[in-house]
Amino acid sequence: MTVEFVVAFPVLIAVAVVAVNACLFFSECAAFDMVARDAVRTFATSPAFGEEGFANAAISEELERNFSRDYLSSRVESSSSSGGMVSYRMTLEFSPTLFGLGFKSEVFGVSLPKLTHTVGLTVDPYKPGVFL
Repeated sequence: MTVEFVVAFPVLIAVAVVAVNACLFFSECAAFDMVARDAVRTFATSPAFGEEGFANAAISEELERNFSRDYLSSRVESSSSSGGMVSYRMTLEFSPTLFGLGFKSEVFGVSLPKLTHTVGLTVDPYKPGVFL
């Protein structure tokens, strides 16, 4: 029985690490979706005169304030679309953890790559409430 335990234990740990990280990643993605969209709605619509570039910094600060954990990082990109619309693309990068004990790139030889989640929203900065 001890030999079976020694053989099965690393497999059970690897499965548990993957399951915990998957649940944590999905939870962070759900929260990121809400915070990112709310930040775009708050900061990107109806900018003051001369503050067109302000939205990226404000959105980025809001995301950093809400997702300032060691295993998370976020970035914001914007681009102009046709008709004066501005598209925002927010990306969350998740580094797997070993039950919250910090980033681990592998567990028992099993590689744990970084996971990314992207949210996009297109707004008309001159007409409040117009989202695509």
